[in-house]
Amino acid sequence: MCKCVYSGTVAGAREAFFHGVPSVSISYDWVGGKSNVNDYTLAAEACLPIINAILAEIRNQTYPERCFLNIDLPTDIPNNKGYKLTKQGTSIFKMGWRRVTSEMQGGKMLSTMTMDTDSAVTIETDTSTPLEEDLLFRREVRGAHIADPDTDWQFLREGYITVTPIGALSNADTESLLYFKDWLPVVAEHESSSAL
Repeated sequence: MCKCVYSGTVAGAREAFFHGVPSVSISYDWVGGKSNVNDYTLAAEACLPIINAILAEIRNQTYPERCFLNIDLPTDIPNNKGYKLTKQGTSIFKMGWRRVTSEMQGGKMLSTMTMDTDSAVTIETDTSTPLEEDLLFRREVRGAHIADPDTDWQFLREGYITVTPIGALSNADTESLLYFKDWLPVVAEHESSSAL
């Protein structure tokens, strides 16, 4: 999924990878109104064969050391279509914040900042008016750019458990590198002359 670049889950796996620790990031595609807390148990059970296979490869010293894995689980885990090896896509979701008038409209947020703690909980309407200094917001998706067919995002939407090998870093394109090669000395010269 697009969050691979900046997701905290992926960042944690990437940090472990930088330190030579085989790592995996695992995310569940939570959908409000469909998902519930019990889906995390199903997600963990669905990942056990992959985790056990990784542990066996590590014991045999045959596990690759040049990448780590990102696993995404579809919303409907019991009816998933199986595992699918995928490549990382470049889909982008524009997120934003919408002001709400009560804490109840904001919902209860967990560490992912995208879901209520239990979709079965009935949320009552709070009719009290917050004080002017009490500004309340709810995170929301404001747009999406879905790109690259045959990627993790597409296969996740189709109901697969996606398994995506990810490298440590991505380098800037050659044209950008050439631009900054000429640009940086000018910045350094400007800094030297302004210090006089």
